Amino acid sequence: MEPPNVPDTYDLIVLGSGPGGYVAAIRAAQLGLKTAIVERELLGGICLNWGCIPTKALLRSAEVFHYMQHAKDYGLVANQISADLEAVVKRSRGVAKQLNQGVTHLMKKNKIDVHMGDGKLTGKGKLSVTKDGKTTELTARNIIVATGARARDLPFAKADGKRIWTYRHAMTPPEMPTKLLVVGSGAIGIEFASFYRDMGADVTVVEMLDRLVPVEDADVSAFLEKAVKKQGMTTMTGAGVEKLEVSPDGVKASIKGKDGKTVAQEFSHVIVAIGIVPNTENIGLEALGVKTDRGHIVTDGMCRTNVEGIYAIGDVTAPPWLAHKASHEGVIAAEAIAGKHPHAMDPKNIPGCTYCRPQIASVGLTEAKAKEAGYEVRVGNFPFIGNGKAIALGEPEGFVKTVFDAKTGELLGAHMIGAEVTELIQGYTVGKTGELTEAELMETVFPHPTLSEMMHESVLAAYGRALHI
Repeated sequence: MEPPNVPDTYDLIVLGSGPGGYVAAIRAAQLGLKTAIVERELLGGICLNWGCIPTKALLRSAEVFHYMQHAKDYGLVANQISADLEAVVKRSRGVAKQLNQGVTHLMKKNKIDVHMGDGKLTGKGKLSVTKDGKTTELTARNIIVATGARARDLPFAKADGKRIWTYRHAMTPPEMPTKLLVVGSGAIGIEFASFYRDMGADVTVVEMLDRLVPVEDADVSAFLEKAVKKQGMTTMTGAGVEKLEVSPDGVKASIKGKDGKTVAQEFSHVIVAIGIVPNTENIGLEALGVKTDRGHIVTDGMCRTNVEGIYAIGDVTAPPWLAHKASHEGVIAAEAIAGKHPHAMDPKNIPGCTYCRPQIASVGLTEAKAKEAGYEVRVGNFPFIGNGKAIALGEPEGFVKTVFDAKTGELLGAHMIGAEVTELIQGYTVGKTGELTEAELMETVFPHPTLSEMMHESVLAAYGRALHI
C-alpha cells in the first residue's frame, strides 16, 4: 500500500535560485533551517546562466581581442588577427555551465532540497511546484520570493531573436551584427555596445535621457561619451526610437533626436536594453494580498512583505537591481527568519559596476545628488595619467572622484572610470560600510605601484593635499 501523499514541510522555501535565492537557501541551511529551493529553469538564475557571468566572459574575449590589435603599443607583434564569434560564445556558455554545476554542488553540500518546476504560492505557507503536468504540494513556515525580472520589450516592437534582440539573444547571436542599434545606455546596453564595437560592428547607442549611463555621476557620463566616440561608436542622447520596421535583411529605425527631428536609419540588428519587468505574475501573490508597487514587491529593511511569513529579495523588489544586492538581501532574510538580528539593507552602500571599455564603478551619492540632499561637499578628483601603474599598463585614460561631507568628513560617494575600476571600488565600499572619514582614508597605506593609489590621491585631492598632480 502506497503512503498517503503528505506535503513536504520545510522551515523555509525559496522561490527562485538566482544569486538572491540560492544564497538565501545556503545561509538558511547554515543556520539549521530545513530548506528547499524551487527553480523553473536553471540553478543560478539569469545571473549565472544568462546575465552577469557569461557577459563578463564575452567582454573578456573582446578585451583580449582589443589588446591583440594594439600589440604594437606594447612592443609586440601580432599579425592576421581575427575573431571567431562562435568560439567566443562557446567559451561564454562553458563558463556559465561550470557555474551552474557549482550551484548544484552547493545545494547538495548544504542538504537543500531542489524542486525543479513552476512554483506558485497557494496559501499561507503553501507552495505548489508543477513540472511536466505533475504537481507537488510543499508547505513551509516561511517563503522567500526571489523570482527576479526579465527584459522589458519596446511596446511597439517585441524582440524576435532574429533582428530585434534582448540581452539573451545578444549573448548567443545567430550571426555577427554589421550595423547595430542599441536602445538604452544603462549597464546592459552599454556593455553590449562595447562588446560588439570591439568585435568590429558599427554601433549606435540611443539614450532617452540627456547622457549615457544616466545613473552615474555626470563627470563619468561625459568621460564615457568622449571615450566611446573615440572608439568609433555613435551616441545619441535625449533621443528616442519611435518605430522599428523589421525586414528579412535588417531593421529600419525611426529615431527622434534631441532637436525634435525624426530620422530613419537602417541597421542589421537592434538590442533593446530599456529596463526590466519583475516576475510577479502567476505566482499567487494577488490571492495572498502581497503588496506591490508598479509590479515590484514592497519590502521593509529585513526583506519582509506585508504578509507574515513571506519575504522577497532581489530584482522582484525595489532597486538597485543588482546581483550582489540580491545576495545580501538573501542573507538578511535568512538571518531574520532564523531569529538573528541582521543589519537592514542600506542602498547607499551598494556598489555598482559596468564592464564596458573603459570600466565604470561607483558607490553612494553622486556629487549632484549629495548637493540635492543638502550636503555641503568637498570633491576630490585624480586622473589615471598621474598614476605610475596605469601608465605602465598602457591605460592612462580615466579618473577617480570622491565626494565628502565638508562638515563631518563622511565619504558620501565615489565614482570611477578606467581600467579595472570594478575591482577597485570595493575599497571605498568597505570604507563607507565602516563609516570611515577622510582622516582614516588618508592614514591608510596603499601599496605601490598599484591603481589603488589613485583612490588615496583622490581623497587627498578633496582636501587640497594630492601629491602627484
